[in-house]
Amino acid sequence: MRWTSPLLAMALTTGLAAPAMASAPGTRLVTDHGEICLQVSGHRDDPAAAVQIAGHAVPVKGHRNWRARVPVQTLHQWAPPFARRIEITVTGQTAPIMAELPIGLLGHTTGLAALTIGQR
Repeated sequence: MRWTSPLLAMALTTGLAAPAMASAPGTRLVTDHGEICLQVSGHRDDPAAAVQIAGHAVPVKGHRNWRARVPVQTLHQWAPPFARRIEITVTGQTAPIMAELPIGLLGHTTGLAALTIGQR
C-alpha cells in the first residue's frame, strides 16, 4: 500500500502541470436569412488567427471566442457523406481539431409515398 502514495502524488502533479488542451469546437444548426446553417464556435488564442472548416477558409465573428456559419448545402460539398465529425483548423494550432456534427446532418433522406405499420 505504501507504493501507491508516490505514484498517486506523481500522477496528480503531472496532471496539474500539464498544459490545457483546446476544447473541441461546438456545433449546432441555426437559421440564417431563411437558410439552414451549421454554426461552429470555438476559442483561439490569437484574435487574428484564420479559421478553416474542412480545409476551407471561413469568415468568423468574434475575437478570441469565435463563431462561423456554413450553409448545410455547402457543408454537403465539403464533407464526405454520412460524416460524423468535421475538421476545424485555427492558424497557429499544432493540429486540427475534430468537431462533432449533429447526428444525421450529412445523411441522405428518402422520400416516402406511404408508410405502413403493421400490428403485432
